[in-house]
Amino acid sequence: MKVTLERNHLLKSLGHVHRVVERRNTYPILANVLLKASDGKLDLRATDLDIEVTESVPAMVGQAGTTTVPAHTLYEIVRKLSDGAEVRLENEGAEQLLVTSGRSRFHLACLSPDSFPDLKSGTFTHTFPIAAPTLRELIERTQFAISNEETRYYLNGIYMHMLDVGGTPTLRAVATDGHRMARAESDAPAGAKGMPGIIVPKKTVSEVQKLLEGAEGDVEVELSDTKIRFTLGGVVLLSKLIEGTFPDYDRVTPKNNDKQMNVDKQTFATAVDRVSTIASDRGGKAVKLSMKEGQLELSVTNPDHGTASEELAVEFEPESFEIGFNARYLLDIIGQIRSENAVFLFNDAGSPTLVREDGDAKALYVLMPMRV
Repeated sequence: MKVTLERNHLLKSLGHVHRVVERRNTYPILANVLLKASDGKLDLRATDLDIEVTESVPAMVGQAGTTTVPAHTLYEIVRKLSDGAEVRLENEGAEQLLVTSGRSRFHLACLSPDSFPDLKSGTFTHTFPIAAPTLRELIERTQFAISNEETRYYLNGIYMHMLDVGGTPTLRAVATDGHRMARAESDAPAGAKGMPGIIVPKKTVSEVQKLLEGAEGDVEVELSDTKIRFTLGGVVLLSKLIEGTFPDYDRVTPKNNDKQMNVDKQTFATAVDRVSTIASDRGGKAVKLSMKEGQLELSVTNPDHGTASEELAVEFEPESFEIGFNARYLLDIIGQIRSENAVFLFNDAGSPTLVREDGDAKALYVLMPMRV
């Protein structure tokens, strides 16, 4: 293999594919990126056996060929080369790849491409385009609530499914860790009708989110029973889906919360952050909300460090009400509110609370209370 290409093009493609490669691998071949030179381009592919990312970059191919080299090492080499430099990749036998740029020379150990795994895609039953900004927003509004608890693996991703909302076909994304739930939706893309409910793994969600940064075009989404494939420009990401049943989130979404509080989002977030400074991790970072006659008092009690409190003006009609929350969870949700005001809907101190934007029903959040 002999191939010459521009450093910035190679760096961009390596940046997309090398991220899926784990730092520690049971199988040495999984630490490598597959390089295939042919027909005026260099194809790059990396996988961790759950996700596979492929991208092509234009190149001058002097001799076609295929090899594999350590992904993170190659990425770091190319990253440290001069901006706009020319990079030459050339096999030295079957066991080494020579990387040359200007006066820099690197000899990298190769592994045979014959043993590089191929994440078979199978047959896709549903294909549809979705605007990159729309998909990005669905992910951004729900990703923070994905669970990290491995025993409940079916919560380790974002659940996406189709439903009818007021006669409008809608694509909804939901994530929960049992303490909070995030729900966001958009009008269904053309062609998504009849798609099965799927759970997209957390790592896949993170990689797709990075690919979508600054993207404005359409993303092509393809689904099978066990896999999902995203195509954006020249990047193709193929991933396994989580096999399991997502819980009936609608059952735990409050329907009769009638105590409403409207509060300035930024003022509230700043106050919660301030008083939670002395909150104890042992106590679950608990902050108490006490509402009375248009006033909200935020308070924290830490037996080891003392107390903190702060008062805010809010819109609240009932005579008085008290409830406690984990401060970090509360800040995570407030961070997703796009309107100036956040709307809280309470039932009682032991029931889930609804949080939404002022006048927007496209996103909804549920937060479980704490005893304080």
